[in-house]
Amino acid sequence: MVVLKVRFRKIEDFLDNFDSSGNGILFCPTTSAFEEGSRVIVDLRFPGLPNRSMILGTVLSWRSALPRLRVRAGARVAFEESERPKRDFLLDVAAGNGDRYRKRKHVRLPIHVPVAWRPSSSSDYEEGRLGEISQGGAFLKVPVSLPVGTEIVLRLDLPGSQAPMLVTGKVAYNLGGKGNGIRFIYRDGGGSRRIHEMLRRIQDTPF
Repeated sequence: MVVLKVRFRKIEDFLDNFDSSGNGILFCPTTSAFEEGSRVIVDLRFPGLPNRSMILGTVLSWRSALPRLRVRAGARVAFEESERPKRDFLLDVAAGNGDRYRKRKHVRLPIHVPVAWRPSSSSDYEEGRLGEISQGGAFLKVPVSLPVGTEIVLRLDLPGSQAPMLVTGKVAYNLGGKGNGIRFIYRDGGGSRRIHEMLRRIQDTPF
């Protein structure tokens, strides 16, 4: 999946390019042409944001530049429904409330990929989906609340991998029947490298 980097030097520039209808629509300046319906991840920055925001969306349209009319090339990207909380967060920061949010150690990548999971005490895998992932953890979307501290194993079958990628983590929090926050456990020196490789492969996979 393509990561579309968008940088605005002023909050006003972000607001001028943002349409709050629906789940949010952002005009993303870029000279790279995109087909309508392409799924992208918008890597967004503007003054006041405590972190880069990674937002999953779909390209509505793309236009080429018209230099004589001072029209920039770019794509209109509609945020997906799952990204509504981020839309509200962006508008809150743009309103001058960025100080109320703490800076995260790791940037979260928004995804919707299938995953198999199991408690480490069991050998039977169950189906779920990952909603977000970073170097430090992930959000496991399953209709069950797992007790905080439960150790689980995630198994991802990604294109290009000769074998499933296995990652161990612990439940850090749960959101009722909406899902569970997982903090990754690194038991050896290669654990961090495996997570980095998994993130790279996820970004390159057109789910």
